[in-house]
Amino acid sequence: MEWNFQSAEELAAALRSGEVTSAELTDDAITRIERDDKAINSICVPDFDRARAAARGADQARARGEDRPLLGIPVTVKESYDIAGLPTTWGIPLHRNYIPSEDAVQVSRLKAAGVVVLGKTNVPLGLQDVQSFNEIYGTTNNPWDHGRTSGGSSGGSAAALASGFGALSIGSDLAGSLRTPAHFCGIYAHKPTLGLAASRGMVPPPGPALPVEHDLAVVGPMARTARDLTLLLDVMAGPDPLTLGVAYDLTLPPARHERLRDFRVLVLDEHPLIPTGAAVRAGVNRVADALVDGGARVERDSPLLPDLTEAALLYTQLLFSSSVARFPVEAYEQLRTLAAGLGADDRSLDAARLRGMAFSHLDWIEANSRRELHRHGWRQLFAEFDAVVCPITPTPAFPHDHNPDPTERRIDIDGVEHPYFDQLVWAGLPTMPGLPATAVPAGRSPEGLPVGVQLIGPMFEDRTPLRLAELLEQKIGGFQRP
Repeated sequence: MEWNFQSAEELAAALRSGEVTSAELTDDAITRIERDDKAINSICVPDFDRARAAARGADQARARGEDRPLLGIPVTVKESYDIAGLPTTWGIPLHRNYIPSEDAVQVSRLKAAGVVVLGKTNVPLGLQDVQSFNEIYGTTNNPWDHGRTSGGSSGGSAAALASGFGALSIGSDLAGSLRTPAHFCGIYAHKPTLGLAASRGMVPPPGPALPVEHDLAVVGPMARTARDLTLLLDVMAGPDPLTLGVAYDLTLPPARHERLRDFRVLVLDEHPLIPTGAAVRAGVNRVADALVDGGARVERDSPLLPDLTEAALLYTQLLFSSSVARFPVEAYEQLRTLAAGLGADDRSLDAARLRGMAFSHLDWIEANSRRELHRHGWRQLFAEFDAVVCPITPTPAFPHDHNPDPTERRIDIDGVEHPYFDQLVWAGLPTMPGLPATAVPAGRSPEGLPVGVQLIGPMFEDRTPLRLAELLEQKIGGFQRP
């Protein structure tokens, strides 16, 4: 039996039945990584000695009669999470030797659930790119085409899963960092509702790891099946025990429906600010056709949908407002001068980026008030629909582009070049209001590259898009090996 591409659910069943041991699974995974990861470069910090020890401990625990949700399952962890004894650099050369002394809260939860951590996965510099490369660990390649990116910033985790390096991984998402790598590598990922999963210990080095929840940013699960996403989310979800967890216990509502024919779905494939490439449009249509064939009620437009242009501009401003938080005062004042020179009628994404970087606190408060109006709009939409299907980015994985000035990079959409960061508008659609979104495989491009879509659900009803992902996996298939 080849275990490396089995789901976590299947591995758990095999471990419980005694068909395989955690030590065997771990050795198989390490052998595969040592053989294949030279070409992929996804595991940037291996931890094989401790993994083997953890696997032996898991087998001993099972022999004593213990059974935890992920007992003995080999997994990987995004480099940006603190793991005691391993470097946390975020790809920043200045911090190449920083080693935290305690685990991130999510790493602690994984270990409490019984996992075996194989190592940490690669990221872009400061987690601020749609690709995963940095001076410390180099470039992570897409398993489907080594000349293309695996995505970012959880690109190492997505490439590892697509390559059979562990059954699960955990990543983070601020600008599609879970969903874009999943889309590019043909796997599953879930961006939870904002605030659903505690993120302490997922902090730029050298810390400190305080229980602070950052605007827009979430942590979440990655897997090769939709059911595994739910399995891992159940381990990750819940407030930080140092703050809200003192008083609150989490109970997520069940999925709104169990059968495909009961779902009401809004399908989008066009954005007013950027075209959708043919390969991605085909993926969206494939999912739409499967929904219709399964009896779901599918609509292509709705007056309840919040304005996509305003949503994209607002998201862009909020996203880039945080990027300058530690800029020198002189640099910030230069940005304010440039922003003041923009025409009042300039509603381009470039202008939104500049305006966001020049935000005052009052500007941010006003933007946050507009966000609340969008959230109210989404609540009204989800009274009529259960989910929204739309692209994650306009294209499949693109060739590596390491131009040190991202503003000079371009994204090719069916032969026409567009500004590199404009591709973030689809990822930002659920991020700005804090909605859950599940990335699911939706076929392949004519060149054979994976194509994914995202299923956006109502706030704190994460089980609804996750259940829809399971049903679509049954209908159109899911992960395929490169």
